Amino acid sequence: MRSARKFLRKHPDLRGRLAKIIDDLRDDPFQPHLELHALGGKLEGVFAASISHSYRLTLSLKITEKEIILLDIGSHDEVYRKR
Repeated sequence: MRSARKFLRKHPDLRGRLAKIIDDLRDDPFQPHLELHALGGKLEGVFAASISHSYRLTLSLKITEKEIILLDIGSHDEVYRKR
């Protein structure tokens, strides 16, 4: 994902945290520490998970297929404004 590479170039200190979050999403996306939540409005059908207080990961989650598609990563304002 291009936005993830760009994000990690700017924030290399979050590389380990992001890798753990992706692993945890793979194992069980509904773990409480991920703070996974559905978005509404123009982002309906998209979920968000917290990387840190300032940064979010948006994703599409297809539970029936056990498929997670990462959509975007960035600050709260960046990921919620793009769609």
